[in-house]
Parts: sequence; C-alpha cells; structure tokens
Amino acid sequence: MAHHKSAKKRIRQDELKRTQNRYYKKSTRTAIAKLREIEDKTEAKKFLPKVISMIDRLAKRNTWHKNKASNLKGKLMKHVNGL
Repeated sequence: MAHHKSAKKRIRQDELKRTQNRYYKKSTRTAIAKLREIEDKTEAKKFLPKVISMIDRLAKRNTWHKNKASNLKGKLMKHVNGL
C-alpha cells in the first residue's frame, strides 16, 4: 500500500486512466464489429471514417500500438471495398 501522498495520487490517476482506456478500447472494438456486420456498401463507407477516427485516437494515445492500428485500418478498408 502506498504511504506517500504522491504515490496515492498516482494510484488514483492510474485507476481513472485504466477505466477510460477500457471504455475507449471496448467502444472501438464494438464499432469495428458493427462495421464488419454491415452488408450495405454505402452504409459501411459512411461508417468507416468514424471507426478509423476511433482507432487513430487510440494509437495516438499509445493505448494501441501504431502497427496494430494500421493493420486494423487496412483490413477494415479492404473489407469495405470488397462489399
């Protein structure tokens, strides 16, 4: 258990960051799954930029590695173009 004031603050900050990261990761994964389920090409093309924006935001904050984000974006674009 932390004894110093700064260590207690760090624990509070880490917990808040962890819950925020979990929320953004989960909402992005849900959006990706929703995009993959869409059958209509025009609807998928309209939804794709929102999903890409979410992925880029996670990569910018180092929640996801930039290569993971890049691979996901490429696969999603390929999926949408193949509809």
